[in-house]
Amino acid sequence: MSRAKARAALLGELEEAMRRSSAQGVLYGQAVANVAGIANSDLECMDILYLEGRVTAGRLAEVTGLTTGAITGVVDRLEKAGLVRRERDEHDRRKVFISVIPETGAKIGELYVPMQQAMEKVFSAYSDEELRLLLRFANEGYKGVLAATTALKGLLDTPPEKRPQLKLKKHPRQT
Repeated sequence: MSRAKARAALLGELEEAMRRSSAQGVLYGQAVANVAGIANSDLECMDILYLEGRVTAGRLAEVTGLTTGAITGVVDRLEKAGLVRRERDEHDRRKVFISVIPETGAKIGELYVPMQQAMEKVFSAYSDEELRLLLRFANEGYKGVLAATTALKGLLDTPPEKRPQLKLKKHPRQT
């Protein structure tokens, strides 16, 4: 097999593995969301709140790519479920922050213990150097997904008749 074909096959395997992992992560999150009585997308917004900390609705919209109107709905649903609260800024009463309620957030976090344990087991098989490579891959992958999300929004904002023709690359198993 030529070097180019070997690389294409390797990239195809990597893409497939990433898609499987991503899909399983989404399904895991859906199971957690079902227990919490919220939508999976709302749970993802809550996870972003964990990562970002106490933020304004505008910042949450910026980080998620959702509109401020959509974020209002997300926050309303999370607040109704007892998972987040709105807090007025002490210095500027017009400014409102959204934060996770620690007690109820911890209950949801407990549902991630099996995932955390499984990933700790996986990570334990890697050297520090390999973990740094994986960290670089994850961070660069995140940037790639952000860029793809921006491109998709641009595409969706374009009338269908003016959109460029896009073709999905076929992998060896698809031909």
